[in-house]
Amino acid sequence: MNALVVDDARPAMVRGDALGIDFPTSVDAFHAAGAAFLTRAFRATGVLAPDNEVVEIVAVKEFFGGGMGRKLWLDVRYVRPQEGLHTALFAKFTREFGDPLRDLFSPVMAPEVRFALLSRAPDFPVRVPVCHFGDYSAATQCGLLITERVPYGRDGVEPVQDKCLDYRMADPLDHYRALTRAMAALAAHHRAGRFGAAVAQAFPFDLASPPMIPYDRAALDEKLAGLRRFAADAPQLLPEALRDPAFLDDFCREAPLVLERQAVMQAWLNGQEDMIALCHWNMNVDNAWFWRADGVLHCGLLDWGGVAQMNLAMAFVGMNCAAETDFLAQHEDELIDLLLVAYSEAGGPAIDRSAFAHALKWSIALTGMAWMLDAPALIAAEIPDFRQVKDRFDPELRDRFLPRAQLQLITVFLDSWRRLDIGSAVRAV
Repeated sequence: MNALVVDDARPAMVRGDALGIDFPTSVDAFHAAGAAFLTRAFRATGVLAPDNEVVEIVAVKEFFGGGMGRKLWLDVRYVRPQEGLHTALFAKFTREFGDPLRDLFSPVMAPEVRFALLSRAPDFPVRVPVCHFGDYSAATQCGLLITERVPYGRDGVEPVQDKCLDYRMADPLDHYRALTRAMAALAAHHRAGRFGAAVAQAFPFDLASPPMIPYDRAALDEKLAGLRRFAADAPQLLPEALRDPAFLDDFCREAPLVLERQAVMQAWLNGQEDMIALCHWNMNVDNAWFWRADGVLHCGLLDWGGVAQMNLAMAFVGMNCAAETDFLAQHEDELIDLLLVAYSEAGGPAIDRSAFAHALKWSIALTGMAWMLDAPALIAAEIPDFRQVKDRFDPELRDRFLPRAQLQLITVFLDSWRRLDIGSAVRAV
């Protein structure tokens, strides 16, 4: 395939499915491919003119973070400047051959690459990092994405907002308004037909998508027992209302109904045609960057691994799942109103407010049951002495991403279940 072949099973270069050029599968292969590869790659996407080229990779620095493969910050030099062409770049690889988590994480880059290429359309409705190259090889599960580098903390851009630390934000409502407007703009652009056939081709919607909850009743019973033990062993880590035995009794009695009825719930959500649109599912504040213009906070969006056509309520849950519970109690209704109005004004269908509220409850039930109930076990694995942690602000928990995030996610899920009386919505299925 290329001179840079380690062996047939672990090639250094593979051919991408979208653009048809060979790209490096690892950081070492990237260094070997050099500026000549970047020239070919950037010409393939159209970001680099045929009479321009990458002259030099001036600097390379590895960046650590996230669940995908290795990441690089690049500084490059071109023959000449060009509109839309950036010298400060970010490169993200799939996990390298031999990594035990490669099969789990690598396929996530496939939709992200498709979306990055789609985002090069001139009238794209939301701000995303400018794609310079993106491709994926399904046969080898290798991918590479190269975009502009977001200038966090410079040029009017806010510093990075970390996940599940919203209580540190001076104005969380402005940030969530910006995210909500971006969600509405992308979804409405799709539903108004402005993407043409591109979304249907790149992100086909499956009405009969498989069940979301990936375990059976026996596993659920174990998770619920683990939640009860966690609440008893570390009551300081949960709000009083969520560790209350009466609430936990009700929740553990109602939770199995979600497992039993998930097919009906999911079919109804998938059948709400006016709510189905292209969405970023993981639109937390850490997957965005923010700046002010004319007194209004704006955002750009990152990390599109979960992009797909889905029910708008499911995307709304994904956006809010790491917010503060008191913030959601105070502002969730306002954000719903903003979403539905902005969606309609930008060309999307009008959505009945009560239907959306119903979809929101079922979306919370399904996503929470599918992904949040492992939190006690994950926290215990990361912090074996979690019983000694003072509270959620204790540096032992606060400064460690996985346990901090898991605690906040299950807290938001349980609080939403209680606050919105989701048990009644599930019993009514």
